[in-house]
Amino acid sequence: MLTIKVKKLNDKAHLPRQMTNLAAGYDLYSCNRENIIIKPGGVKIIPTGIAISLPRGFEAQIRPRSGLAAKNHIGILNSPGTIDADYRGEIKVILFNFGDHNFRVLPQMRIAQMIIARHEVVQFQVGEKLTETDRGENGFGHTKSD
Repeated sequence: MLTIKVKKLNDKAHLPRQMTNLAAGYDLYSCNRENIIIKPGGVKIIPTGIAISLPRGFEAQIRPRSGLAAKNHIGILNSPGTIDADYRGEIKVILFNFGDHNFRVLPQMRIAQMIIARHEVVQFQVGEKLTETDRGENGFGHTKSD
């Protein structure tokens, strides 16, 4: 099990919480003192009141909550957002209102989920040739259905 240090930046902040034993994501909570209104087509950056210390080779991915998306048309604008291992500031979530009605972010509301993911630390090497594949340089829309 990986241990991640969490710093509460506000007395109202909640620690990330796994809602079921097998859930991959840990819910993040808003840490606003008053309601925040997101108008249709609007964006708001919502504070969580926490900062984390990730080890090298890990990132935290910030993703939408399916319930907020399905019921309220609320998503994360830069989904998934990435928290790098060297970032020590407050985690904030960029919520976007895809719906037709104002959305109210209540204090201590579950607003997103955080996935902790391992990633490779790589070194890029310049080369004149790349290994050849059947696909080659074919990009967007290159596959054809039978």
